[in-house]
Amino acid sequence: MTSGGARNLVLGLLAGLTLVLPATAQDAEQMEEARQISRLLLDAPEGVDEAFGAYQRGYYLTALELALPRAENEDPAAQTLVAEIYANGLGVAENIPLAVEWYERAHNGGDIQATFQLALLYQSGRGVPRDRERAAALFNAAAEGGHIAARYNMGLLHIEGRYAEPSLVRAAELIGEAAEAGYPEAQYDFATMLLEGAGVAPDPARAATLMQAAAEQRLLDAQVEWATMLYLGQGTERDVAAAAHWYGQAAEGGNAVAQSRYATLLAAGEGVEADPESAAMWRALARRQGLHAEQLDALLAGVAPEIIARGEERARFWPEEPPDGRAPTLVILNPVRPVSPDPDLGADPGADPVPIPRPETGPASAADADAS
Repeated sequence: MTSGGARNLVLGLLAGLTLVLPATAQDAEQMEEARQISRLLLDAPEGVDEAFGAYQRGYYLTALELALPRAENEDPAAQTLVAEIYANGLGVAENIPLAVEWYERAHNGGDIQATFQLALLYQSGRGVPRDRERAAALFNAAAEGGHIAARYNMGLLHIEGRYAEPSLVRAAELIGEAAEAGYPEAQYDFATMLLEGAGVAPDPARAATLMQAAAEQRLLDAQVEWATMLYLGQGTERDVAAAAHWYGQAAEGGNAVAQSRYATLLAAGEGVEADPESAAMWRALARRQGLHAEQLDALLAGVAPEIIARGEERARFWPEEPPDGRAPTLVILNPVRPVSPDPDLGADPGADPVPIPRPETGPASAADADAS
């Protein structure tokens, strides 16, 4: 990797980083730390790229002071660093117009990270007039330069087919490249394309591998989908306990579908020890986000009202626990009973697009109890 490529990589990894600016940003000890970090990250010789080391350490004013002379001398990587500092208000007041000026200069100088960041600004209209056509052109330029996130974005544009040629095949190629490079959103999307055979031949086993990788990178949607694949044995060996684990992970992350499905497993004692109180808590949290599941209600209908009340009290304080010794404030006089959906309202907007089948024999499965 060239030194310029390494600098671009570091900038990409540091996008959005928030650290605390020390009170004395320019002392000698701080500058030496910056040099050491630069050498570590960029394998640079003594005295080179102190600005990037200062940025990594959170010494943003030092980084700006060191980068500005190089930026004004048309160093594209330094121009991008200056733009990042102003765009994110790191140690200075946020100044998007000034950041755009520096991104433009760096883009014209061939820095693909600047090209990508500029595309994001035009895509969202942040600090500039929204211009999705220009954003698409910039994403394409960055993608051709090897920027992974840009390739993913171009894949999405090919799916949309408005600012790029409609092509599921080309979309699958670009998103697949980003997925193989470890980009979690791309791993999730490409796994879905592999499952559905959209623009690529179906391959459930490869889809499972990528979905698991995205789940392990804490992408909530991927955690939910990976749990469902484990529950069904889709592209992988069926493992209900592992499915419960991943639903639980996504539930803790605030995903309403995961909260409802995890509640179902807890209520039925499938893949996890039965815990109706915790099931009531997760159901309450899913309901708070507008997601209701009739069959989950049916599973909890026979649970003692005081247990339901304790679970719903815990939901009021989640993610913390209620204060010790606090009596539940909610008393349920009658068990919850399933309510038939109003046929005039159509399908439940939170319904599961991939229904989990009911086993032909044996007790009702946990997933049957959640149509959400």
